[in-house]
Amino acid sequence: MYTIFKKEIRSFLASFIAYVVMVVFLIATGLFLWVLPDYTLLDLGYANLDTLFSMAPWLFIFLISAITMRSFSEEKKSGTIEVLTTKPLTDLQIIMGKYFAGVVLVIFTLLPTLIYLYSVYQLGSPKGNLDMGATWGSYLGLFLLAACFVAIGIFASAITDNQIVSFIVSMFLCYSFYSLFDLLADFNLLGSYDSVVASLGIQAHYQSISRGVIDTRDLLYFISIIMAFIWGTKTVFGSRKW
Repeated sequence: MYTIFKKEIRSFLASFIAYVVMVVFLIATGLFLWVLPDYTLLDLGYANLDTLFSMAPWLFIFLISAITMRSFSEEKKSGTIEVLTTKPLTDLQIIMGKYFAGVVLVIFTLLPTLIYLYSVYQLGSPKGNLDMGATWGSYLGLFLLAACFVAIGIFASAITDNQIVSFIVSMFLCYSFYSLFDLLADFNLLGSYDSVVASLGIQAHYQSISRGVIDTRDLLYFISIIMAFIWGTKTVFGSRKW
C-alpha cells in the first residue's frame, strides 16, 4: 500500500492539476473571506471563519472530483492497470494507497488556510476573540467531509476509463450526498421524519460537528460513508475481466 501511496503522491506533485487545485482553492476562499462584498469578514464585522467553512464544501465538490478523476480511469485507459495488478498487492491495498494519497493532498490544501485563522485571531476585538472550539470542530468536519468526497471520487474513477465521466459522476454523487437530502427534507413531505431524511446527508453531520461538539454519531456517519464507497470501489475493481 505504501508503494502505491508514494507513487500517487509523486504523480500528483508531478502533475499540473494538483497545483491548480491548491491555488484555486486558496484564491477562491481568500476572495470570499477578504474581498467579495456580502461575504468578506471586514464587512460582516465578526471574527470568525464561517465563510470559509460554508464555502469550502462547495469548492471541494469540484476540486476533489478533479483530483480523483484520474485515480483508476487513467490507469485503465493507458493500460497500466494490468501492470499494477500483477504486483504483490491486494486490491484493497491498491485502493487504500490511492485513497490516502488523495486525502493527504487535501490536507496539504487545507494547511495554508491556517494563515486565515491566524489573521482572524489577530483581528479580533479584543485580540483572540474567536471561538476556537467551534473553529477546530469546523476544521475536523471539513477534513472528514473531504475524506468522504475522496472516497466517492475514487469510486467514480473505478467505474469508468473516461476521466471526464469520472469527474461528472463524482461531482454528482458528492453534491447528492452533501445537499440533496437537506433539499428533500425542506419539502416537509414526511412531517416528523424530515429530520431523519436530513440526517442521511453529509451536510447535517458536517454542521453538527462544526459547532465544536464531537458526537460519536457524526463520526460513525462519516466513517460509514467512507467505508461504503471504499467497499464499492473494491467490488468494482475486483469484478474486472481481463
